[in-house]
Amino acid sequence: MCHCVTAAVNRSLPYALAFKSCVLASKLFSPSRVVLPCSVEEYQVGQLFSVAQASKNETGGGEGIEVLKNEPYEKDGEKGQYTHKIYHIKSKVPAFVKMFAPEGSLVFHEKAWNAYPYCRTIVTNEYMKDNFFIKIETWHKPDLGTQENVHKLDSATWQNVTVVPIDIADRSQVSTADYKPDEDPAKFKSTKTGRGPLGPTWKKELASKTDSPRMCAYKLVTVKFKWWGLQTKVENFIHEQEKRIFNNFHRQLFCWIDKWVELTMDDIRRMEAETQRELEELRRRGEVRGTTASDK
Repeated sequence: MCHCVTAAVNRSLPYALAFKSCVLASKLFSPSRVVLPCSVEEYQVGQLFSVAQASKNETGGGEGIEVLKNEPYEKDGEKGQYTHKIYHIKSKVPAFVKMFAPEGSLVFHEKAWNAYPYCRTIVTNEYMKDNFFIKIETWHKPDLGTQENVHKLDSATWQNVTVVPIDIADRSQVSTADYKPDEDPAKFKSTKTGRGPLGPTWKKELASKTDSPRMCAYKLVTVKFKWWGLQTKVENFIHEQEKRIFNNFHRQLFCWIDKWVELTMDDIRRMEAETQRELEELRRRGEVRGTTASDK
């Protein structure tokens, strides 16, 4: 899996279900850039570690994430790790959505092809079929987010999108509800790497230290949906939620660096297998955990 989309599923997709009966089709392309003080090689481990941790934080009481497949793949010259997960989120959505959504419709499938440093994730819903999908594509590059149109959109499309820069150390980009002092890169200092805390000018400082690790996750989110009369509202909603999700996830990833920086990919694969078993157990017991669509 190339990106933690648990929160995206919890917040964005239920709104799609609520208005499925409408007839206007559209696509939303939204690129964002997340710069981090780690190398592309380090990030591969940190990303997978953080995805596993976040999955456990979102699972419990009959809901959360079910891992169906996690296996190597090779197709059309591309090879990497393929995952297929199911998201069960019935109680995590607003009450008005439950009024619209039929029984069993709040289950979503996430399929991801992690051919690192390129990753592709697609989320669908069996009830909505071809009326809705979210696709997240990511290129991980060893720079500070200076490349343009990494995903090679056609010129007309590229001219009409707005790149969203995400600064993981900027407190103003984090809502009060999401803020956690122990997951604040502006306060955290790694004991194992010496990195952090990240001040207001950390990117400029990083640019001047050519021997320090750096990378950028170039993300492109494509959303296909069918609504009538709510297109602009929903586009803006998804745009804001994706920024929130990417920001929160990468703030966690950096502040967890001492937990993952010494791990190998073999360690990660063992951890993923253990996490798959833990998720099954968590879904069977305890209380529902994690974020909901009503969070501000």
